[in-house]
Amino acid sequence: MENPSGSVSRLLSLDAMRGFTIAAMIMVNFPGHEDFVFPTLRHTRWNGLTFTDLIAPTFLFIVGVSIALAYSKKRDAPKGALYRKIIIRSLKIFAVGMFLNMLPDFNFSDLRYTGTLHRIAIVFLVCAILFLNTSWKQQLGLAITILLAYWLALTTIPTPGIGKVMLEPGVNLAAWVDQQYLPGKMWQGTWDPEGILSTFPSIVTTITGMLAGQLMLLPLSPNEKSNYLLTAGLATAALGYFWNLIFPTNENLWTSSFVLVTSGFASMLLGALYFLIDIRCGRRGIAPGVIFGANAIAAYVLADILALLFYIMPAGGDTLNHHAVAALSQTGMDPRLASMLYALFFVCINFIPAYLLYKKRIFIKL
Repeated sequence: MENPSGSVSRLLSLDAMRGFTIAAMIMVNFPGHEDFVFPTLRHTRWNGLTFTDLIAPTFLFIVGVSIALAYSKKRDAPKGALYRKIIIRSLKIFAVGMFLNMLPDFNFSDLRYTGTLHRIAIVFLVCAILFLNTSWKQQLGLAITILLAYWLALTTIPTPGIGKVMLEPGVNLAAWVDQQYLPGKMWQGTWDPEGILSTFPSIVTTITGMLAGQLMLLPLSPNEKSNYLLTAGLATAALGYFWNLIFPTNENLWTSSFVLVTSGFASMLLGALYFLIDIRCGRRGIAPGVIFGANAIAAYVLADILALLFYIMPAGGDTLNHHAVAALSQTGMDPRLASMLYALFFVCINFIPAYLLYKKRIFIKL
């Protein structure tokens, strides 16, 4: 994942893609005012797809590419020590996710055991071990099997207690499984978008990244690699679109069609960035992405901590973000634009420590 050691397998385009994805994640997670947000900067309430819905799967895709690049030469090495490192890293990411879930009041009686970092930790653990022990054909076969099984499970098994198949918020097989077996608080009360069943197709998202990463390691010309990423991405997204007609694209359920559409997008984005940055040597404007990408998860964690000051701590009867959006709105600015500008301001605030770490060549690996 994050290994800015300068190894020959590193792709500047992947670093930039990782960093801009984290910056986008911070921006949508922390709008200036939660009541004034452009629709595409919110998660879709249920079926559908917005810009915001693309961010998490894109990051998981990047995790998959990074696994392929980092572990491709270690498949024949003794695996005991490698497994320990993978497990320890996953536990650290999961533990940091738990820490963020406890902010700001550390109320252990109302604790959520799921979240973005939790999913990254689980998916990284599963996919890293899978990569070390399987071929790309086996990974592809497993991915197809999971997507088909998940589709059939959610569309043919009646929701317990309802007696018929349901795909509504909180009333579906995935929500029922979470209600029965997921410990702690759920994000939406009776269901959780990072629940148990939806973790399986999210693993497939990372497998698609692993497949893309293995493509990048083939003895092909750079232009061929870019073309294959773009072509495969377009075909995958198109297949996801048509699957969406019978199994709706839905981030909360992480449906099979959602996996294909978002993985296709991520593949096309990587192919385009690889062509522009690594092949054509386009460097203008990519520095912020590379800097954020060098300490991606650390930047994500820091954003949650700095949010205590910029979003939660009251100042003059309200929080800083509400004061800022109100002041901008009083000038006649659309409150949604004011909210977005404050979110971008907060991204810039988080860029400062990321830049200082990068300048000192400090790379924090969880």
